[in-house]
Amino acid sequence: MADQLDRILQQWHVEKPELDVSPMAVIGRLSRAAMAVESRLAATFARHGLDAPSFDVLATLLRSGAPYRIAPVKLAREAMISTSAVAQRLNKLESRGLVKREANPGDGRGTLVALTDAGRELIETTLPDHLETEHAIIATLSVEEQANLAMFLQRITESSR
Repeated sequence: MADQLDRILQQWHVEKPELDVSPMAVIGRLSRAAMAVESRLAATFARHGLDAPSFDVLATLLRSGAPYRIAPVKLAREAMISTSAVAQRLNKLESRGLVKREANPGDGRGTLVALTDAGRELIETTLPDHLETEHAIIATLSVEEQANLAMFLQRITESSR
C-alpha cells in the first residue's frame, strides 16, 4: 500500500531520475516513526504530569538503585542528556519536590541528586504505563523483527558517531 512517502519518492524519481533517493525511504520512515513514538510516549508522560526529559531523569535515578542518588555528571551521561539540560531539568524537578540535591560526602565541592519519596512514587507509577505504551507501539512486530530492528538501529547509531 503506497503512502505519502512513496508518492514523494516517485516524484523525485520523475523529477531527478539520475539521483538515488532510496535513503529517503529509510530516513523518512525512521523520522516519521520517531515522531509517532514520541507523540504516544508524550501522551503517556502527560497523564502523569511529566515530559520525556523529566521521566528520563527520574527513571535514571530509580534504575541506579538504592539509595537512588548519583552525581549530576553521571546523571547526564546515564540519561543521555547534556549537563546544561540536567541543570534545567533538576531545577524543575526539585521545585516539584521530586528530586533533591545533597552534598556529596565523597567530594566536598560536589553534589548528588537524590530521588525523593514523591519522585520515587511518581516514577514507579509512571513506569508500567510507559512500558505498556512501548509494548503497544512495537506489538505489530514479531519478537524476531523487534530484535532485528533494535540491531539495525544500533548499527545506524554506532556508524553515526
